[in-house]
Amino acid sequence: MMMYLTVQSFIEDYENESMATQRLLDALTDESLRQEVALGYRTLGHLAWHLVPNGSMLDQAGLRFEVPAARNEPPASADIIAQSYRFTTRSLIEAVRTQWTDETLQETNRVYENPWKNGLTLSIFLRHEIHHRGQLTVLMRQAGLQFTGVYGPTKEEWAAFGMAAPAI
Repeated sequence: MMMYLTVQSFIEDYENESMATQRLLDALTDESLRQEVALGYRTLGHLAWHLVPNGSMLDQAGLRFEVPAARNEPPASADIIAQSYRFTTRSLIEAVRTQWTDETLQETNRVYENPWKNGLTLSIFLRHEIHHRGQLTVLMRQAGLQFTGVYGPTKEEWAAFGMAAPAI
């Protein structure tokens, strides 16, 4: 599995990916937070709140940064979730920049009972966010929200270009 070898390469990737996540979180509404993929599954609000870095994986690797205090239930406000994400990602980037070096990315810590190098932990952390961001877009679509594409245009963006979205 890919791992980061330099602090700067992680920061560059995370800044780009977190901007895409932030755009999606900024498009949420309070009403949309109740959207479920199916009865008994996470709501859009739970999933969005899960995207706010909470430190669990990175904390196990020894990285310390500020996270929101209340973690059990998501806020009822989409704006609070979006603001929390914005604040926490900045805190995380600053922590990586000041607490780790290219050399410490090679150090091993036990994360979820596995020996992971810090550079691997950063890679898995970012992939975890990307995975859940994909789930978020499905729930956003089900909730009837319009949002910008992440790695390519949405159906609505294709229409704005005067083109039909590719069938497959």
